[in-house]
Amino acid sequence: MTATVQTQAGPAPVVGTPRRSRTGVLAVLVRRPSFVVAAGFLVFLVLVAALAPLIAPHDPSAQVLEDRLKGPSWTHLLGTDDLGRDVLSRLIYAARLAILAPLISVGVAIVLGVPAGLWAGMRRGWVDAVTGRLSDTLLSLPGLAFALAVVAVLGPGLVNAMVAMGIVFAPSLYRVVRGATLAVAEESYIESARAIGCSTGRTVRVHVLPNIAAPFLVQVTILMGVALLAEASLSFLGLGVQPPDSSWGSMLEVAYQNQFAAPLAVLPAGTALVLTVLSFNTVGDSIRDAVARRRDS
Repeated sequence: MTATVQTQAGPAPVVGTPRRSRTGVLAVLVRRPSFVVAAGFLVFLVLVAALAPLIAPHDPSAQVLEDRLKGPSWTHLLGTDDLGRDVLSRLIYAARLAILAPLISVGVAIVLGVPAGLWAGMRRGWVDAVTGRLSDTLLSLPGLAFALAVVAVLGPGLVNAMVAMGIVFAPSLYRVVRGATLAVAEESYIESARAIGCSTGRTVRVHVLPNIAAPFLVQVTILMGVALLAEASLSFLGLGVQPPDSSWGSMLEVAYQNQFAAPLAVLPAGTALVLTVLSFNTVGDSIRDAVARRRDS
């Protein structure tokens, strides 16, 4: 009985370590101006997407052909497109898809990659070998080409394209989660948890997940930016969002088709796309640097 009590008491300080580590990482992050600006921009983007019907000055689908390809004015602050639609209103409504598309693709990647990575990292053996080979096979597929193949079979649309990208993203999440899980599984508190009878599920929830959260979040934020670029590329090709819905990629395609009549039309959607992707990458880099700084200290 005495030995059992000592075994239970031994890992207790280590179990609390992830909470202190997360608190320390957050304290480092809020002192980084780049992280604050990037995170603030993403929060602003979410608010714009949520309040789009309230703040958009015009109906994004309303066509006024006599006003086509007009420059900025008090009526249309960012001008109009080739059908006379207000660019600012379409830009605001497209912010919804800029949030939704990465969430769909990264959500699919999380559902496929995280459980497989945890399972492979905890079980190893043949499980690790099989999932590793499947991961290598998917990694060998060109992401955009695979998405184009799926869209060709299932038809164009945002959901089909983003699910295909999520399948392509899953192996990268799998590798990150598997590697972090393998490292955590070697820790003494994992062995102690198993010794006192903790189930695999409880061990994963209480001990593994908190300790792999940092590398997982870094990968997720990076994939969010990549997913947004993939959605914009597919919409630019006409295989993503379908009319009359607006996407930054489809807005860029319209601006490209009319580049001589309205050479500055690429700026609104292009600037929004660049800033959003840059914000996702900055948040991911900040988390990575904060975790490394916390670990070194």
